[in-house]
Amino acid sequence: MPASITLSQISWSAPDGRPLFSNLDLSIGSERTGLVGRNGVGKTTLLKLVCGDIQPHSGTISVSGSLGVLRQSVQVASDETVGDLFGVTDALAILHRAEAGEATVDELASADWTLEARMAAALNRTGLDVVAQTPLAALSGGQRTRAGLAALVFTEPDFLLLDEPTNNLDRDGREAVIGLISGWRAGAIIVSHDRELLESVDAIVELTSRSATRYGGNWSHYRERKALELAAAQHDLTEADKRVAEVARKAQATVERQAHRDSTGRKMAAKGGIPRIMLGGMKERSETTGGDNARLAERRRAQALEEAKAAREKIEILQPLSVTLPPTGLPASKIVLRMDDVTSGYQPGDPVIRDLSFDVTGPERIAVTGPNGSGKTTLLALITGELEPWAGTVAVMTAFTILDQKVSLLDPSASIRDNFRQINPHSDENTCRAALARFMFRADAALQAVSTLSGGQLLRAGLACVLGSAPPPLLILDEPTNHLDIDSIAAVEVGLRAYDGALLVVSHDETFLRSIGITRRLELPAGDPG
Repeated sequence: MPASITLSQISWSAPDGRPLFSNLDLSIGSERTGLVGRNGVGKTTLLKLVCGDIQPHSGTISVSGSLGVLRQSVQVASDETVGDLFGVTDALAILHRAEAGEATVDELASADWTLEARMAAALNRTGLDVVAQTPLAALSGGQRTRAGLAALVFTEPDFLLLDEPTNNLDRDGREAVIGLISGWRAGAIIVSHDRELLESVDAIVELTSRSATRYGGNWSHYRERKALELAAAQHDLTEADKRVAEVARKAQATVERQAHRDSTGRKMAAKGGIPRIMLGGMKERSETTGGDNARLAERRRAQALEEAKAAREKIEILQPLSVTLPPTGLPASKIVLRMDDVTSGYQPGDPVIRDLSFDVTGPERIAVTGPNGSGKTTLLALITGELEPWAGTVAVMTAFTILDQKVSLLDPSASIRDNFRQINPHSDENTCRAALARFMFRADAALQAVSTLSGGQLLRAGLACVLGSAPPPLLILDEPTNHLDIDSIAAVEVGLRAYDGALLVVSHDETFLRSIGITRRLELPAGDPG
């Protein structure tokens, strides 16, 4: 029987009672499927339902075939090894006893002499050079993710269920995972915002609060279909606006015709010759006709306005936001940041960064890249003054703002609007509301408490508060696309493309870096974790 996963009429609500799925239907065959959707729509929850971690409140889930599950973080015990993650520790011990001539007859009969080679091949597919005895606690978070994926591949399941498998991976790790998925010939459901990875899938499933819609093909094909949907929605809006105008024109024409008839009737009555009883009937019919016409016109107007509203809402969903920002006034020749022969770290005698020198001049857009542990976070700590250099100098020669992954610039207990006014004290209420609206926080949405925002909304709110009124000449971003849905990433890209100051961005997301127009790279060499 071919491997398949089928969800039929699935309903599930969060512990607080908020409905997440209602009568959801989805069928996935033995193909690589990318699962996309906005933050909070339930992508991770859907994976938990499929693998049985949680049960639906109603409906059925049918799984034909074996599953291999990779969650967002690989939890490890303090003494756990790579071999334990693969589940082969006991089998490897038998091999080692056999090689030493200490195995029993039964152990020799059960020994798997291909085990070490198959395990090495699985690790190699994820680009990880470790041995079975390596403690998992000695690996970085990205390395543990790669080891967990290798352990899944090792078991050769019918379906891989992967939740953001390239999050927190350096460039080599991302390429290894993308290569693995590209060569995977069984089924897979991949929750991801990594557009490079999604180019390797056979289909995209878009999850919304109402449904799961399948689009055949990879990410590029999906975007082409969405562009066609946007064009259709724009056409629908144009036609709906025409209908609103036409209904208004016809209603006005009807009123004018009725007014003309009434005027004619009054003139005839003034001349005399029309019996009083007929005048009364004419007046009554005129009032009735006028009332009927008004009600009919109002029904048509309400219907046309509702159609226009639906078309406009659909466009707002499909179309990325458009942002225009105040200029920073940064001169092209001004040096905004200079590091000169800087060496620093956290443990004396164990530097993370050695003899680093570079300048940021004018509105450059610089990507800080390098493998995990090369010192990217340490570099940002030096620039912001959280860490002092052991040798050399760090000079920031202009105002700057840093947006870290938690957007700690914002006060979680305050609203987006209040944060904006606090960060931009010279802005009036109109400037504040206009700036927030440009980043899709309109009307009451601007009054949301920051603590209630999703990851994508949080970064967008941070950008709105920093860039909306008087943007700083230097903006520093630390892994801005981690944990964001793809719509939020697109919104952030639009905002950053409109920014005319200097950008220093730590990111492994090559699609994102290309989209925001990176002009130069600062590649940090591999080193000890910082």
